[in-house]
Amino acid sequence: MITNLGWSRKTAACLTLFVLVALAQPQTTEQPQATEKDGKQKKAKPYALIFGTAYGPDDRPLYGVQIKIRPQTKKHPNWDLVSDHRGEFAQRVPPGPGDYLIRGEAEYAPMGNDGKVQLSKKKRLKGETKVHVQNDERLDVGLHLTE
Repeated sequence: MITNLGWSRKTAACLTLFVLVALAQPQTTEQPQATEKDGKQKKAKPYALIFGTAYGPDDRPLYGVQIKIRPQTKKHPNWDLVSDHRGEFAQRVPPGPGDYLIRGEAEYAPMGNDGKVQLSKKKRLKGETKVHVQNDERLDVGLHLTE
């Protein structure tokens, strides 16, 4: 006659053995580095990070803002981005020193008192800001768009 007690002991023994084997495995926290074709280690290139949030006229984050980032010495943008649902954007740039111009454009339709979007009052918003990159660092920027 097979009892539940015997099955539970076997199950507990197997489970304990499994946990002990899993704990005995060496844990590595290092990320494997990329290698080139000849087997040499590639060094990660240093970079600066421009991280920003686009805000509308009501000081709330805006989704879908067209962001253009360019060095101040050039006329045309090097990077085109779009802000996410939290109004955030990020771009890696070469480490400094360097100055960058960030421009944003968006269409904005305000909310009415009834909670609906008022498409008849749609506006074109623009904004720009300047950033100075000193070294390989992260810069947090707020981009406020106005009419």
